[in-house]
Amino acid sequence: MRVYGILGLALLLAIWVWPWEAWVGLFPAHMVRHMGLVAVAAPLLVIGFPKLTSIFAISPLAATVFEFVTVWGFHLPALHEGAAFSTPAFVAEQALFLLAGLCVWAGCLRSGGLAGAGGLLLTSMHMTLLGALLTLAPRVLYVPGCVGSLAEQQLGGMMMLAIGTPIYLIAGLWLTSGALRTEGEAL
Repeated sequence: MRVYGILGLALLLAIWVWPWEAWVGLFPAHMVRHMGLVAVAAPLLVIGFPKLTSIFAISPLAATVFEFVTVWGFHLPALHEGAAFSTPAFVAEQALFLLAGLCVWAGCLRSGGLAGAGGLLLTSMHMTLLGALLTLAPRVLYVPGCVGSLAEQQLGGMMMLAIGTPIYLIAGLWLTSGALRTEGEAL
């Protein structure tokens, strides 16, 4: 299991060190970091280092609400622009994204069953909604320096849809399946 934790740590390094903006553009780079933190690195860290990450295991509903407020909050123009132009705000954004991801995954995986599944499925739904809003917006939502063009914003929204939606949905369905199997065996 430690291999998952090591992969999670390597991903954190890649998220913050590689020049994503030069490779994919401003807003898609933001989305690579965002989705990499909450949907990929966080579950790898929780699975790979279960004892270390157990402190993040709050109730699935509380974790989902915390993650929702964090993600949607930092996609509001004022906070997103603040993080784009201020190093302390960027560090706070990244730390909160990672913390929210750790809370969701630790809380949902440790709770398991339908409570954990519900938390992951709710997260999948709000990620899908935000990704769709970013993709389908008729104009750029942020000032220059946060997003280069409408096409960049749409690509970022599609990345959110392509990464976050299936990861949370599949994990939520997996927990649902386990809960239903356990309940069926009890009968």
